[in-house]
Amino acid sequence: MACSRTTVLQALETIAPVHLAESWDNVGLLVDPGEASEFCRAFVTIDLTDATLSEALELQADLIVAYHPPIFSGLKRLRADEVSERMIVKALRAGLTIYSPHTALDAVSGGMCDWLSTALGPAKSAPILPHESDAAVGSGRLARLEAPATIEQAIVMVKAHLGLSSLRVSRASHDRPIVSLGVCPGAGGQVFEKLDSVDLLLTGEMRHHDVLAFRAKGTHVILTDHTNTERGYLPTFAANIRKACAGLEVSVSKADADPLVVV
Repeated sequence: MACSRTTVLQALETIAPVHLAESWDNVGLLVDPGEASEFCRAFVTIDLTDATLSEALELQADLIVAYHPPIFSGLKRLRADEVSERMIVKALRAGLTIYSPHTALDAVSGGMCDWLSTALGPAKSAPILPHESDAAVGSGRLARLEAPATIEQAIVMVKAHLGLSSLRVSRASHDRPIVSLGVCPGAGGQVFEKLDSVDLLLTGEMRHHDVLAFRAKGTHVILTDHTNTERGYLPTFAANIRKACAGLEVSVSKADADPLVVV
């Protein structure tokens, strides 16, 4: 089975329209050997690393969808012995196409931000930073919970939602129920600067002084490490690709993992 190249690329654009990405980002079709008129196997991962590239090759994938762009800033050279360049060299040698949705997938309705905003159960949410083209989508989410929770309940629910056994938590000095939740996949510091009052913030990483400032305002903060706010969405993303591309086999990486571990 296979799916035409045009159909797959159009589906990826529909799922996460590239115009929704941040201006600093590098999304869309990043590596194109120009050999494939159709794709048989897509491989979805957060990061393209030696381990995930090897896994994709073992699965005989012809398309890699890497959430984080493996090419972020301009490359002046491509050398197999340089860490930042060798993945691209290997991919080109293998005839692999690489696509990245990154912040476009965050911003879109039903995307990563919306998924993260349901970590404490059903909620009504809106973008913290609405996109100029559509106020219903954009960066981060500010959610109002249908069922308020304590910080201890929130910790349990976040662990379950993200499939984690540990979190870093900054508790505010009160026990008021959590009604509002601010979320941002990855690093939420700059997005959260726009929030005035919120009961709990959930993101991968924040600067020390930002955490202190929010705690002083009475806001709890939960940090998971960067990619642990993102990885749990990959099965949903893969399912959306399968639905849009009949005949395309879509695998989610098993080797993909956060580079930091708790020891």
